[in-house]
Amino acid sequence: MKRVQVLDARGIARALERMAAEILEKVGDESLLYLVGVQTRGVPLARRLARLIAAKTGCEPTVGALDITLYRDDVGPWRAAHQQPLLRDTALPVKVDGRTVCLVDDVLYTGRTVRAALDTLMDYGRPQAIRLAVLVDRGHRELPIAADFVGRAVPTAASEDVQVRLKESDGEEGVWLAREEARG
Repeated sequence: MKRVQVLDARGIARALERMAAEILEKVGDESLLYLVGVQTRGVPLARRLARLIAAKTGCEPTVGALDITLYRDDVGPWRAAHQQPLLRDTALPVKVDGRTVCLVDDVLYTGRTVRAALDTLMDYGRPQAIRLAVLVDRGHRELPIAADFVGRAVPTAASEDVQVRLKESDGEEGVWLAREEARG
């Protein structure tokens, strides 16, 4: 497997700075902003965005964590037990009702994760609006879903893999595009 780095730590930091500014511009009233990270890497990204927004406004948005496992459409009895995803914590410290929720995730691909996140979130209340922020948009949508805030669009082949690594969860920082090497 060959890996090509598309974002280093500085690139991720710059992308998040830009996204934080765009979120503030679009949301308007930052006191209603609620950043909700999709487990697992969306959570540290949401926390980083909250700190950046706080540095600009003096008002740190509430941050939550959302586990979408039970709403995924690829989980069920047809998969072996060792292939089932792990359940993670959902932690929403305040109600979502009437808030502008910004779902945060690392990679937007088919749109199925976002669909599951929307279904999960709606079980917790009725937000005023829901926005989507992703560090990487790789294309190949299967559902009509688009991100409001994108750190970097990375054109990919369906056979390629986008690997996001964050210090908080992986001990290293960067985004790589992984390709199977041709065998000759």
